[in-house]
Parts: sequence; C-alpha cells; structure tokens
Amino acid sequence: MSNSFVELHARQRAEVLLDTGTARELIGPFDNMISPHLEPQNIVPEADDGIVVMKGQLNKKNAVIIAIEGAFQGGGIGEVSGAKIVSALEHALADNKAGKTIYPVIILDTGGVRLQEANYGLLSISEIHNVIIALKQYVPVIGLVPGRVGSFGGMSITNALLSYVIGTDKARIGLNGPEVIEQEAGVKEWDSSDKNLIWNTLGTKQRQATGIIDEVVDDDVNAFRTAIIAAVNEKKDSYRDRRGDFYLTLLDQLDPEKPLDITSYNHLFNQVVAKPHHLEPATSGIHPGTKSRGRNWFELLTGIKNAQSDVPTVLHARADGREHVAIVPDENNRFPRVRHGEAGLEEGYTVGNVVNDLIAADTDKPIADKTPIVIVVDVPSQAYGYKEELIGIHMALASAASAYARARQAGHKVVSFIPGDAVSGGFLTQGLQSNRLVALDDLDITIQAMSKASSARITQRTIAELEEATKHVPAMAYDIENYQKLGSLYKLIKGIKGYDSDDNAVATVKAALNDTFKSLEDAPSDLSFRYTNDIAVNGESGGRKATNKVRAMMDQQW
Repeated sequence: MSNSFVELHARQRAEVLLDTGTARELIGPFDNMISPHLEPQNIVPEADDGIVVMKGQLNKKNAVIIAIEGAFQGGGIGEVSGAKIVSALEHALADNKAGKTIYPVIILDTGGVRLQEANYGLLSISEIHNVIIALKQYVPVIGLVPGRVGSFGGMSITNALLSYVIGTDKARIGLNGPEVIEQEAGVKEWDSSDKNLIWNTLGTKQRQATGIIDEVVDDDVNAFRTAIIAAVNEKKDSYRDRRGDFYLTLLDQLDPEKPLDITSYNHLFNQVVAKPHHLEPATSGIHPGTKSRGRNWFELLTGIKNAQSDVPTVLHARADGREHVAIVPDENNRFPRVRHGEAGLEEGYTVGNVVNDLIAADTDKPIADKTPIVIVVDVPSQAYGYKEELIGIHMALASAASAYARARQAGHKVVSFIPGDAVSGGFLTQGLQSNRLVALDDLDITIQAMSKASSARITQRTIAELEEATKHVPAMAYDIENYQKLGSLYKLIKGIKGYDSDDNAVATVKAALNDTFKSLEDAPSDLSFRYTNDIAVNGESGGRKATNKVRAMMDQQW
C-alpha cells in the first residue's frame, strides 16, 4: 500500500502525521543519546534508543508525536527511551498548565519493558503512566497502535490509560504475550503456536467489540490523521481506567472454572449492567488466610488478626490514620491464576475502587487532612491466563495504577512498603505509583520485570547468560540490594525479614514509615524523588544518570 502507515518506521510515522514543514525532532539520532546498558551486554545500541519525539503542528494545532520503533529491541522501554517519553510528556503538561495548548500523540509499537534493562523499564513505564494521567486533566492523550509488534506488557497498561486509541486490523493488544503465558502457566492454558486463537483474541476486531480499542481505521496515513484530528477536536476520552463497577459486575457473573470462548464472552459483555462495588474494610477472622509476607505485614500494621475480606485477595483497613491496601494470595480462590498473590482482574478493579472511594471521601478536605496511603507490596507477578487476556487484564491493572496516581496527584501521601516480591505488572499495579518506596533489606525479595525462565525465553538467552548479564547491569538483577543502586528506594530497612513479627520488627517498620511520611511534607506530589536523590544522581553502580542527562537535553531542546 503506497500510503501505508504500518509499513513506515517510527520517524516516518511521526513526520507524516505532522503538517508539512512543521516537524522538529527532539533528542534525535545526531544527539547520540544511546542507552549505556546495552553495550556491556554485547547488544548494539541505537542512536535514538528506539524513540522518536517530534514537535510540530497537526491540522494547525500544536502537537508532540512520540513514536516507538518496534524494530529496535521489540519496542521495549529502557532508561533512555523511557526518559525521552516522560520528559517530553512533562513538558507538554507544563505547557498546557501554562495555557499553551499542545496535544500529545503516542504511537505504540512495543512489547513493554526492555528486559535487558528490566527495572529501569518498569520505573520508566510507571513514570509514563503518571504523566499521562496528569495530562488528561487538560487535553486528550491519543494513542495509535498501527501493527507489527502491537501493544504489550507494561505498555498495554499505558494503552488502557490513554484517552482514545486508534489502530488497524494488523494490531494486537494484550498484557502477556502468548509465549509468556505458555511459559508461566503451561501450553494447556495457551498454546502459543495457535495463531488463529491469538489473532481472534488479541486482534483489534475483538478488542474494539469489547471496548479495549476505540477505533479501527484502514492502514492509511490520511485515515490516521483524520481520526486523530477528530479525537482532538471532540476531546474524546473513553475513561478505560474508570470501569471498575462494570467489570466487577461482569466477573460476578463469570464462572472461572468453565471454559470461556470469544462468542460466550462477547455475549456476557454485552448484557452486563454495572452495579456499584464498594469493598468494606478487612475484619478479623477465625482462621488464618493463605500465608504470605504481604498478609503478615498488613496484619501487623493494622492490628487485624486473620484478616478477611469479601474479596479474599484484597485487604484494606485504616490504622494509625492511614489507609493500608494489600493484594494477598488465596489458595482456594475461584480464579486459579491469582492463588499465589498475583494481581489479576478482580484485584486490579477492586483496588481501583477502594482508592477511588477514598479520593471521593476526601475530595473537599485540605491537602494536609487527606488520608495517607500505605501500599503493602507482595506481588509475584500479574495473573497469566487466557481468560485474563480475553477480558483485558491490562485494563484492570490500569484501574488500580490510575487510582493510586490520581490519589497522589490530589494530595494523598502514598508510600509503598515492600516486605515481599515486587514483580512485573503486579508492581506497576501495586506499588510504583507511590511518592516513596520503602523496602526490607531481605534477599528473599524478588524485584524484577519478569521471571528468569520467561526473560531467558524472550531474550533468547540461557538462564546462566541472563545471570551473567546482571553482574554488569544492576537493573537486571532480581534482589533488593541491587535495586537500591538505581536510587529508587527512599529507605532500606535493615535487620527485618518478610516473615518477622516480633514487637521490635513492627516498631522498626512503623518508625521507618513515620519518617517516610514526614519526608513528604511540602514535597512534590510527582515521582521525581526517584531520579533526583543522591544515589540516583551520583551513584557509581547504577543510579539514574542517563535519565537525568535525557531530561537536561529535553529542557534545552523543547
């Protein structure tokens, strides 16, 4: 097709969307802002790190186009590429706040986190989510999913947060790729060789039928321009991250033990009438719940023994003037894929509703009186399952991430306390939208973008090769002490382990949380602490030096 949009590369896509003669690229290939983390792994970097940022005009309106190059590292987001996106969006936000309207358009062609930079990718994607949510208060943030790679991983959560999403019939959208689900849950859960099932489930025909994508256009440059212009002019916003009541009503009517095919799901989807869902605070029970570090510390911090809830995997309660929220395992849960504490459909939407209820209750309060939030983090991953992908688990996780971000932006102080695992989409959902991250110095904690087995499969390495690479790139490591080298943690609590429960352990953690909340007095409500603290700026073994270099360049060129 001579006017095909799909066949173009990222730079070409950005250029053809902008009015002729108006495009200006920021931090382009001649600036040579390459990732410092790839060459130590014998990976050839790109001069633009796979992200093209162009300012110009679109139908005579100011616009910034951010295009992800799917041909480089599968469109994966690392430190430099993520910082380019975040800093461009932050400048767009500042301009809009100042009354200088500019419309952001993001072209998604991405598998999510760049696994060769793992934790940098997770941090960057959470920062992208934060600024998109802030921007939507001023202008619609438009997303395009043309084809080739599609929109997967943590960037599918980004997809769910965008105001309006346009694609072609060549695109796919999902949180977990079929190969990862097969690796994590087995071939019986999803046979990744079944291409028809993949396209019928994740392709845009089905995604449009169930509200996951808004508009499907022909693979034509002018068709995309026309659709974008209409979305901007009409200020379209589908509020995909505010559909908790609808999906929780749908899940109430679903029997997870029975097979679910596309036809039966579409029938269910079309007959749902949303009912309000409000989760009452956890109460003490007779029998202990499924053991986990997250449950242990939720109960210790709230004083609720054998905490139980109408949604067994989500606990929330007020204690010491703070709202505590945890996702916990439930060995007998009706959704098999969340029995070990994974963040799934019900968990994402329920947490989103809990936090949204808190925002609503505190709307008219002065910022100083808004209820602080403690996110208790112990999530081994997101749920890996066919039903989860068919229904759209990425939207459930976006619901929770959005609620935490909007709470923080509204003035609630949000601190994540990490006594257990913090992995992948689970961490993006339950933890990474907080002002501060506090963790136990416990080497049993896993903090990463993907399990070793799946990461090795996707990057086409052996596990031994993967472990060797972590010696050169701390962001690829799986332990909390290497994570601290990135500058992401406000505090690492020494001498306490995930299953400790003695009075000294509780007093130590509560004192650390008190200190952390005190640090938020008069502090910015954004996520900037992660790249402005001393370790991030000056750390010799990691930090966010490349992030800060990108941000300085964007300041100069914007």
